[in-house]
Amino acid sequence: MGKDVIIACDFASKADCLGLLDKFTGKKPFVKIGMELFYAEGPEIVRELKARGHKIFLDLKLHDIPNTVKKSMNVLSRLDVDMTNLHAAGTVSMMEAALEGLTRPDGTRPLLIAVTQLTSTDQERMENDLLIKEPIDKVVMHYASNAAKAGLDGVVCSPLEAGKVHEACGKNFLTVTPGVRFADGDIGDQKRVMTPAEAKKIGSDYIVVGRPITAAEDPVAAYERCVAEFVD
Repeated sequence: MGKDVIIACDFASKADCLGLLDKFTGKKPFVKIGMELFYAEGPEIVRELKARGHKIFLDLKLHDIPNTVKKSMNVLSRLDVDMTNLHAAGTVSMMEAALEGLTRPDGTRPLLIAVTQLTSTDQERMENDLLIKEPIDKVVMHYASNAAKAGLDGVVCSPLEAGKVHEACGKNFLTVTPGVRFADGDIGDQKRVMTPAEAKKIGSDYIVVGRPITAAEDPVAAYERCVAEFVD
C-alpha cells in the first residue's frame, strides 16, 4: 500500500472546509473529517467530498460498549468512507464488534484503525490523569497488538512509534500518524511530533497534517511540500 498525506480538515463549517479544498484544482487530496466538522455538518459533508473525488478518513474515535459501536459502525459503513477509527482502549471485544458492524453484506468495508494514545498525551499526563503507570511505549505496543488481534488494519500512533508498531505487528499493519510538523514550524499542542521526512524514514504509512497545511499562506504549496518530503 502506498504512502499518502491526509489533510486534517478541522473546520467548524462546510464553507470553511470547501474554501480550503477549492484551492486544489489538480489532485484531490486524501482528507480527514473529524468530530468538529462532522458534528457541524453531518453525513452530508462526507457525501459531498466523496462526490468531489476525495478519499476520506472519518475520524470519530468511537469508544462505547461493543454492541453500540457495532451498530454505529454499521451506519458509518453506508457513507462509503475509505478509513475510520475507534479507541483501542475500548477492548478487543469492542474492536471485534466494530469490525463486524463495519463489514458490508458483500464483504467490503473501509479500513479500520485504532487510536492507541493521543499525540497530546505524554508519560506524565498518562500517569497522573489516566493512572496508567506503564511506560507509554509499552502501552502503545500493547494497544496496537490488541488491535491486530482483533483483526483491525492498523493504528493511529505517534510517528515516534510507527517503526516499533511495524516490528510488533508486521509491515502490513498500517500506521497512521498525526503530530507531523515541518522542521521550521510550530508544534502547537502536540507533545510527540516529527517532520514528514522523519516520518517517512521511520516507516509511517500515512501522515495526518492539519495546521501546517490548512493555516499556511499557500495551502497547496504546503501540501505539495509534505508530499515531496513524505511520498516522493
